[in-house]
Amino acid sequence: MTMLTPVLALIVWTMIIWIWMYATRIPAMQKAKIHPQKAIHPGSLNTLPSEVRAVSDNYNHLHEQPTIFYALAIYSFLVGVGDPLNVWLAWGYVAARVAHSLVQIVLRQVALRFYLFAAGSLLLMIIAARNLIALFAV
Repeated sequence: MTMLTPVLALIVWTMIIWIWMYATRIPAMQKAKIHPQKAIHPGSLNTLPSEVRAVSDNYNHLHEQPTIFYALAIYSFLVGVGDPLNVWLAWGYVAARVAHSLVQIVLRQVALRFYLFAAGSLLLMIIAARNLIALFAV
């Protein structure tokens, strides 16, 4: 297992959320009689139920901070800092993001979601710091 395996896992999770998003959004749009063309502008689907919007909000969140994770994991792999500790930290980040998704979509608890976001952020900071230490140790 390399530093890139957690990257693949988070990509697969993002695709699962994509499927979940459309599996809930399309029926909700049909039920509300919203023509797809009405979705041309951001926010035009705000009339959909909150539980439907939560899935699409999470899908969007999986394209925000995780982009830093992807870059950092690839950098770590390429420069040879994908050691076992960084791999475990990367898996921890993926676990935090999956838990974040489930809390946002299923439990809908903002405070718990924030703690998971903060934990994931801390893991990214540790991986970045370990890369900096390795860079300057040369």
